[in-house]
Amino acid sequence: MKLHGDLISPFVRMSMVTALEAGLGTKVQLVHASVKPTSVNATLEKMSPIGKIPVLETDHGHPLYDSRVIMEYFCHIAGNKSLLPDEGVKRFKILTLQALAVSLGEAAVNLRYELAARPQGLQWQDWITRATARITSSLDSLDKEWTESLQDVSLASIATAVVLTYIDYRHASLNWRKDRKNLALFHEAFSKRDSMVNTALPAA
Repeated sequence: MKLHGDLISPFVRMSMVTALEAGLGTKVQLVHASVKPTSVNATLEKMSPIGKIPVLETDHGHPLYDSRVIMEYFCHIAGNKSLLPDEGVKRFKILTLQALAVSLGEAAVNLRYELAARPQGLQWQDWITRATARITSSLDSLDKEWTESLQDVSLASIATAVVLTYIDYRHASLNWRKDRKNLALFHEAFSKRDSMVNTALPAA
């Protein structure tokens, strides 16, 4: 299988961490691919009309996207029932927490585009303020409402840990650990897992 993307993307990295946690690390090849908000990656567009990373090429040559689909696919082919259980209550709790983490990641990536990719003088301050508020409220929810759920290694805790690392990497000034002790302790512990160490981001 070929996973197209760049580990700096939290969505690519959470997919790769899932592959490692599911025991598929040797079966998934990371193929470097990057995207820009104002241009088209022709290779990716052939596999996905969305043209975003990650895209997974399965062993059967079928393209899968986005990260949530890829992560669930890895669990499916590995026969892993712990990262995403079949039992309804547990499953949908994990999927809801995963959705929160992915949405946090989307807000953080969009904020990065606005601050770093949009030309100076054209940045939209109201948009920046709203994106930052989304990040703040999501972080507060993760810290106050999801501490117990984050103790389990699941698709949700993987997504959360990866996105927090991305925020460290791209938005260190947000100082997300301040007044969020539970979330900080979770991230510190999860970051020591082999799957996270083996997908560590390059120096900023």
